[in-house]
Amino acid sequence: MSVNTELSVGQVAKRCGINVSAIHFYEQKGLIKSWRNQGNQRRYPREVIRRISLIKAAQQLGISLDEILLAFSSLPNSRTATKQDWTALSIAWKQTLTQRIGQMQKLKDSLEGCIGCGCLSMNHCPLYNPGDMLEPLGPGPVLLNKKA
Repeated sequence: MSVNTELSVGQVAKRCGINVSAIHFYEQKGLIKSWRNQGNQRRYPREVIRRISLIKAAQQLGISLDEILLAFSSLPNSRTATKQDWTALSIAWKQTLTQRIGQMQKLKDSLEGCIGCGCLSMNHCPLYNPGDMLEPLGPGPVLLNKKA
């Protein structure tokens, strides 16, 4: 029994455990590619399964589709990532993830302190900002984002 090297959108969706609309979305974003057969139906190379698996894994790690597209664009001729490619991509993403984890830990620690405290001090609470008096310090939650 020979393995079919081209797959329909339905076959890809079933194999990857995603909706057909997700496949069309990934294609629209330039993350995957298809071609049209003589009947004008989309066909995908079997390697698209691996590419979609990488997309799903990266998304679960909090990597945005734009970051995934940028990483995929570094692959020669938009080919499917090899183990060596995935290693290089994961090293690049590790730094971003480490930074995000640090920011989330700081936020978690700050919120635990506020929730446990309950004082809502006008001078020290990172959540309370009456009259937007902290506006000169910049946008967003400036006390939470303050460098240690």
